Amino acid sequence: MTDAVLYQAREDGIAVITIDRPDQRNALSREVREGLRAAWARFEADDVARIAILTATGDKAFCAGGDLKEMVETGMAVPPRDMYALPYDTIELSKPTIAAVNGVAFAGGWMIAQACDLCVASTNAKFAITEVKVGRGSPWAAPLIHMIPQRVFMEIVLTGKPITAARAYEIGLVNRLAEPGAVLDAAIELALEVLEGAPLSVKAARETVMLSTEMGRSAALAAARAAHELTYNSHDAQEGPRAFAEKRKPEWQGR
Repeated sequence: MTDAVLYQAREDGIAVITIDRPDQRNALSREVREGLRAAWARFEADDVARIAILTATGDKAFCAGGDLKEMVETGMAVPPRDMYALPYDTIELSKPTIAAVNGVAFAGGWMIAQACDLCVASTNAKFAITEVKVGRGSPWAAPLIHMIPQRVFMEIVLTGKPITAARAYEIGLVNRLAEPGAVLDAAIELALEVLEGAPLSVKAARETVMLSTEMGRSAALAAARAAHELTYNSHDAQEGPRAFAEKRKPEWQGR
C-alpha cells in the first residue's frame, strides 16, 4: 500500500478503498496506481470483505485521469497492458465492486469507475472520456457498448465533452444519485443491500451478467447454468426457503 490510497476494512463485510490525493485531483499518478493495485489485491485476499467500494477524497474530483505530465516526461506511446489496476481486467477479482463517484471522473477516472460493477454518483459529479482532446486513446471504453446506447457512446467518445451525473443516470451508466457529501453513504447502503443476499447466489448472479456480455445467448445460458450448480447444491439454497417459510431472516453460511 502507499499513502496515496487508503484501505478501510469494515466489520460488515465492506472494504472501502479511497484515492487520497485531492490536491492532484486524485489523478492516476504512479503512487496512486501502485496503491490501487495493492488495495485490490488486499480486498481479494480478505475473507471477511465481500464487496468493495472505490471512492476518493474531496468533493471536486473522483479521478481526473492519467498523469499527462508523466506521459510527456516518459514519451509514452501505447500504455503497458498492466499500467492500470482495473477490476476484472488487469486485476483478477471474484467479488462485486461499487464506484462511489464524488466529483469529476474524466478519462482514466471514467475508466476505473466503469470497471466497477455498480456506480453511485454525487449530483455534482461529471463524467467524460476526454482522450480525443489530448490525442490519446480510450480502448478500455469498448465494454460501454453493453452499458449505454450506441449513439450515446459514439457522441461521448467523439466529442470528449463531459456529461452530468443526471445524464449518466439517465443513460444507465450510474445506478444511483446522491447529494454531495452523501455519496459514500449511498454506496454503503447499496453494498449492504447486496450483502443481504446469499453469498454464493450473489457470486453466481454476477458471473451470469458478465457471461451474458461475452457470449451468444445459448452459450451464455449453458455457462450460467454451470455457474449456478454450486449455488443450487449449497446449504444456503435450503436455508433461504426454510427461513422464508419460518418468517425469519436467513442465516447465510456461504456454503
